[in-house]
Parts: sequence; C-alpha cells; structure tokens
Amino acid sequence: MGKVHVVGAGLAGLACAVRLAARGVEVALYEAAGHAGGRCRSYFDQSLECEIDNGNHLLLSANTAALDYLTEIGTRDSLIEPDAAFPFIDLGTGQSWTVRPNDGPIPWWLMDRARRVPDTGLTDYLGAVKLALAGRDRTVGDCVDTVGPLWDRFWEPFTVAVLNTPAADASARLVWMVLRESFMRGARYSKPMIARDGLSISFIDPALQRLRSKGVEPIFGARLRAAGIEDGKVTRLAFGDDNVPIRPDDRVVLAIPPSGAAAILTDITVPRTSSTIFNAHIRLDQTVEMPNGIPFLGVIGGTAHWLIVRRNVISATISAADHLMDEPADSIADRVWDDAKRALNLNVIERPPIRVIKERRATFAQTPEEIRRRPGTRTRYSNLLLAGDWTDTGFPATIEGAIRSGHAAAAALTDP
Repeated sequence: MGKVHVVGAGLAGLACAVRLAARGVEVALYEAAGHAGGRCRSYFDQSLECEIDNGNHLLLSANTAALDYLTEIGTRDSLIEPDAAFPFIDLGTGQSWTVRPNDGPIPWWLMDRARRVPDTGLTDYLGAVKLALAGRDRTVGDCVDTVGPLWDRFWEPFTVAVLNTPAADASARLVWMVLRESFMRGARYSKPMIARDGLSISFIDPALQRLRSKGVEPIFGARLRAAGIEDGKVTRLAFGDDNVPIRPDDRVVLAIPPSGAAAILTDITVPRTSSTIFNAHIRLDQTVEMPNGIPFLGVIGGTAHWLIVRRNVISATISAADHLMDEPADSIADRVWDDAKRALNLNVIERPPIRVIKERRATFAQTPEEIRRRPGTRTRYSNLLLAGDWTDTGFPATIEGAIRSGHAAAAALTDP
C-alpha cells in the first residue's frame, strides 16, 4: 500500500491517521480549517479571557475506543474520573438526587429508593425491556411511557444527552445500545469522564504531536472541492487550485461532515437532517466547589440540560436545541445564567461574562429514518473509505462514535 490521504482532521480523521502512522503507513492529513479537532477542541476566548472548549463532552468508561485512542496519544490520565454517579436537580421542585448504578450486571440499585429517580417505583423501569426488543423503526417514545417522573427525569434527559435528538423521536435501538454497554453492565462501565484541562489538551494537541513525530505534518486551510474518479477509483483530490494525484497504490479516507461528503460523492447516501447544540460558558471571579467532587450536574426544568464546572468556568449544554436557533444569544445567556445560579446556589448578583456558542450541525438527527441513511466504512470506490461519527458505527454520533469510525477505516486498510 502506498500513501493514505486522510481528508479531515476532526477526531475521526485524527484517530485514523494516528493508528495508520503507528503501523508504519505513510499518511497525508488535510484539514479545511486552520486548526484540528472539529467540534472537539479548545480555544482562547477573547471575551471571557480564558481557554474554553468549543462544546462540552462527557465520556463513559464504556467508551473503549476513546480510551484506547487517549492511551495511544499518551493522555489517558488527563480525564477526571469520579465514581459512577450522576447528580441531578429539578429546578421546578427543588429536589436533587444522584443516580448510582451498582457494580455488576444485575441492577440491584433499582431496588434502593435512594439510588434511583425520585417518585419512581421499580416497575417503572420495565420499559427498558421494550427498548431491548425494539426494532430499527421504533423510537424511545414508542417504547416507554412519555408521561411521568421517569420520563421527565431519566428517559428524556438521558436520550437527549446521548443522541442530541428529542427523546420522543430518537432511535430506541441506539439508546438501548448505550444502556447495554454502560448501565446494564454496572458501575465499572458507567463512570463519567471529563477532560480535566480541556478537549485540545486531552484529544487534539497530543495527537498532532504524535503524528509529527511520525513525519506527518497536517496541511491546514485545505478544503476539498472535488475528487476525480475514473474506473471506480479516486484519481485526484482537488483542494482549491491544488490537485493532489492519487497513485494506483494510494488510498483515501474521507473524514468530513456528511454534507461535504455528499457534495464530493453525489451517489452516496448520508444523513440529511442535523440537530443543534448550544454551549454557554460562564466565567466567574471565584472557583466553584461542586459537592462530592463530581464536576457536572444534570438540570431538569430549565433551559440548560447539563452544567460542567472547571475551576471558575461553568459550561452549560443545551442539546436538541433547534427550537432556540432564532433566539438571540444574549437571551440564551440570561436563561442559562438563571439556571446556573439556582442549580449551584451561587451568591452572585450581576451577570458575569458569558459566551454562547451555537453549533447548528452538531450531529445528525438520530432518528430511525436518519440512522438508516448512515453509510458504511467502505464505498463502491475501491480506494476510498469513509469515517465520521455519522457513518454506521453502531454507536451514537459522539466522541466514541467518531473515534470508532476512524479506527474502522484504519483497520479496513491494514488488517488482514
């Protein structure tokens, strides 16, 4: 095999390039932006005068591909890893609770009223059986009761968090897959993990350093405009006015968003509908101390869904946020600040600096219909593969899904 041209330096492209380079494959890496990481990166925000993440991401200890990737680039110890505990507060009632799965695959924790969602009984959780048996056309709303405290305080927030899709419309099969790999296997696989010092420090910068140590210098500002195809093979890549020839023994991995891939390869099927995520970063003058050392909090009954705290910065996430796209950023900042003050009991009178980031196409809408449109790693072109969290990894469009897709492309090229 000759050179592998990896187009796209988001997590999928980086994971693929790192693994190929480690196996001695010659790699060329191209990225349209002036930086790597895509939606998973950090940067210095001038308005807040501090480093923030472009978006908030929480891993689970069941995310084996992501943890393997961090081990490869030497940053496995850069994650905060509390016990398997998920704290919540309901702003409407003032109730707070912590969901705590037990060790082992038998969910004894559901027998303990103190460890499960308030105002729910053991039988309320039997809806999970319908998720386990759901066909590919079923939604979460088809399988579980959409009225009551378990829906409001578990099924809806859990689904929106992992699929970035309204729970009533989201794929039941994909939600069950996440539950099966984490909560259903016990606390060991359900630990939440957060980058201690920022996404770039954990996921991006060390990967670039590892690639450079292997002689791979990423080419930034290289937006793929077209691909030449002859006899079922890619023969050239057009980056603006620059044409890169693809030799007979070269390979190409296209690790760009689905809309970009469909523009280059008009005959492939990709997810068409996207879903928005908002992130709002709040910089305070003092460090925020979180109870029990858990640096995040689930919020019910507010605008924000999750609050993640890193020293004096509170980062709020609003998933499946298409309904807020036309609302001014300042109005969203007011809403999120009210949520944070109440949820964290902050004694701050004036609103601090807040940076709102709208990610219109954060993920594809993970409904049964759109999931059927996910393409596989291989294409009808003999020297072209696909990578990206939108491809058919069997996992949601998350960090884990992106890295799995990159590893799948690398395996397709190098495994016997």
